[in-house]
Amino acid sequence: MSSHYETLGVAKDATPQEIKSAYRKLARKLHPDVNPSDDAAEQFKLVTRAYEVLSDQTKRSNYDATGDENGNGHPGFGGGGQGFGGFGDIFEQFFGGGQAQGPASRTEPGRDALITITIDLEDAVKGTVYPLEMETAVTCKTCNGSCTREGTSPVTCDICHGAGQVQRPVRSFLGQMMTVETCAACRGFGTTIPDPCLECNGEGRVREHVSKSLNVPAGVDSGTRIQLRGQGEAGPGGGPNGNLFVEIDVRRHKVFERAGTDLHAKMSLPMTAAALGCELKLETFDGGQSINVEPGAQDGDTVTLPGLGVPRLRGGKRGDIIVHLQVETPTKLDAAQRDLLEQLAKLRGEELSAGRVEHSGGMFSRLRDKLNQR
Repeated sequence: MSSHYETLGVAKDATPQEIKSAYRKLARKLHPDVNPSDDAAEQFKLVTRAYEVLSDQTKRSNYDATGDENGNGHPGFGGGGQGFGGFGDIFEQFFGGGQAQGPASRTEPGRDALITITIDLEDAVKGTVYPLEMETAVTCKTCNGSCTREGTSPVTCDICHGAGQVQRPVRSFLGQMMTVETCAACRGFGTTIPDPCLECNGEGRVREHVSKSLNVPAGVDSGTRIQLRGQGEAGPGGGPNGNLFVEIDVRRHKVFERAGTDLHAKMSLPMTAAALGCELKLETFDGGQSINVEPGAQDGDTVTLPGLGVPRLRGGKRGDIIVHLQVETPTKLDAAQRDLLEQLAKLRGEELSAGRVEHSGGMFSRLRDKLNQR
């Protein structure tokens, strides 16, 4: 195999300017837009690969030291090229892009859509069917997505002759070259529509108000997204629909606060009811429930109603309802009520002077013990 120096026809001690001049001379002769033969195209790749290595001082030094044809010490892979030592980058640098890609399709997938709905907590617990109302793009019923008026069809573009791209000559330091660009007449489609559908103006879709129903499963929470495949916007040119995403927002409830699959509620009861014990009634999403408060209940105590919370979204048992008791101490007493409480305090040995401080063995008690030892 010829060395890169031999490929460019330069000496091993050639200057960077000599290497560049040699490459320019060969590129003018071998470029595919100038010489369409297969042999010339292969030679052009070799010339470009040689220039990519020898024009980079680091790669050239490695090439001179190791003999690696890619100039980077890793056989088979050039600096950024796919087996051609950066051919794609050099080609774009000197000639303004690659080869023609063919006409674009008018048919494209539709975009995804996202809407947000707000539901009650009870709907999140039990599940519900929610009516959706939305404005979206749907396939034109008049032309069925063909974009053309009935009885007509797209015609081949007479500028690019169906290629979707045209070649334009440009001058560069290599001489006159041909660049490829999108055809302005057909916008790259390769065809034009002389008689577009009047309903959709040749787009193949229209905006409409759409009504549909959404099955909201039990267990959803704020932030849950439900995906409806193929129910988003219709694509241009009769393209497939995108997806519809529905994000859930759950309203705050006046009684329950959600924590995962559990529901928490606060219930107030008089001091006397807490002391004597009582039965409270709580309206839940499963009907009225009785809550048995044991005598001597304290403020902050909890009572659990198992299995009446929120179900797991993907199935499984429900969480619990946890009731937090709030014991109310009377603030306004008449003379009779105060007398009765004073009598109760005497019977229980709880006169006003009977208060005491209980030490917890914390920092202050340890400090006190040290002081007492002195």
